[in-house]
Amino acid sequence: MNMKKNKPYVCWGFSVLAFMMYGSFSYAQNISFQDAERQLLQRSYSGQAFQSLEQASKLEAEAIKGIGLPRIDLNVRAYAFRNELDIPLGAVKNNLEQSLSSGLNNKIDEFNLDQSIADPLKESLKQPIRDGMSLLPDSTNVVLEDQVVRPSVSVMMPLYTGGLTRSAKEVATIQAGRSELSNQQQQDTQRFELIQAYFSVQLQKQLLEAARFNSNAMQQHYRNALKMEQQGFISKGQRMQFEVARNNADRTQQNTQANLNAALFQLNNLLQDNTITELSTPLFVNRAEPQNVNILLSSFSQNSPLIKKMKLDTELAKTNVKAQQAAQKPNVFAFGEYSLDAQQNWIVGVAARYNLFSGIDKNKNIQAAELKRYAAELMTARIQQEVENLIYKSFSEAVSAQQSDVLLQQNMKAALENLRIQELSFKEDVGTATQVIDAQNMLSSLKAETALNAYKYVISLATLLQSHGSIAEFPDYMQHANTHYIR
Repeated sequence: MNMKKNKPYVCWGFSVLAFMMYGSFSYAQNISFQDAERQLLQRSYSGQAFQSLEQASKLEAEAIKGIGLPRIDLNVRAYAFRNELDIPLGAVKNNLEQSLSSGLNNKIDEFNLDQSIADPLKESLKQPIRDGMSLLPDSTNVVLEDQVVRPSVSVMMPLYTGGLTRSAKEVATIQAGRSELSNQQQQDTQRFELIQAYFSVQLQKQLLEAARFNSNAMQQHYRNALKMEQQGFISKGQRMQFEVARNNADRTQQNTQANLNAALFQLNNLLQDNTITELSTPLFVNRAEPQNVNILLSSFSQNSPLIKKMKLDTELAKTNVKAQQAAQKPNVFAFGEYSLDAQQNWIVGVAARYNLFSGIDKNKNIQAAELKRYAAELMTARIQQEVENLIYKSFSEAVSAQQSDVLLQQNMKAALENLRIQELSFKEDVGTATQVIDAQNMLSSLKAETALNAYKYVISLATLLQSHGSIAEFPDYMQHANTHYIR
């Protein structure tokens, strides 16, 4: 099959593929990295979720500020009751009998009767009194029933909690600060994802441009070789070498176009858009070093949201130790209640509560909290080590990419000159087709490698800044003087 004749069909296939991928675009949009970053932070689902969580934590911290103030409740009790009681009357009967006998005896004594008359009279009256008491039952059954609606106002104020109230406030404050850092960390993660997606599109565009340049050049070489074969200057085998090289260049271009479509789709999906096809911020390589690596290593713990959040986790563990210690101490609180019914009863007082036994070993809880605090400190130290390694590695990779960019620019000039020489040598029948193809492939490879190296620099720089906690400054590096832009 003649590939020359099929060339228009290949281009038409690219157009169909692009229409299938982006046919839903109402219009094409050209977007800069700064605009893309702004759009991402405004529209991101995860960003909105973390902002809501941050606001919720702040509200919870504000809500708990008055935890030590008096608690005032309006109470309404509506109830009905029935109480049946058996009341013993034996003691009452004995007391009544003795009281009556004593009273009669006192009255008889007031008459100053002779003793021989008074004593028989007193004795004779005992029996009627005893008989009268026997008529009363020894017990009685009483039933009490009522329906009551009793409103009241009650007040309770903690006077001493052993530090539990203060610990609760500290926990809420720490949680609010931790949520704020989580939101910042999420925004940094989104920025890094955008850098990867945005400049991945730019990389694929550069690779496609290099592949298209190589494909067009190989097509021209093939046409020249075809003419030279027809004129008898080269053999069919030499012409077929150019044909194979052209076909390989076309296949590379097709694969690169597919990769570009996928990268564009990913970027549009990330930005919740479907109109972005062109990007105005190119790949770049700064000539100067990002920053002094020793300064970065010494300052990242004050900038990194991850390290700050780990330190807050340690503070949270320390507060938990205080809370467990407070659980061992007594609670003292004042209380009062005033009835709003007709009786207007009231009560005030002070109460203390100290738990003697609950089945929970509080000492072991304190030991566990101490171990968690110690583990949090160790984990923070370990994460700091990992971040230090990542900062040093990404810094070294960025510097290496800067050095490679300088060498690649020098090699690009040499490759252009080498291609010119090989083309002249082939036309004069001094060089071979393989040498021309190799020179052309070398030039195309250097174009692609320059873009890959710039992408490596951008990702290394982004990793360095994210590890340091300053990835928000990434756009500033695109404006640095003495910067090589890959367009």
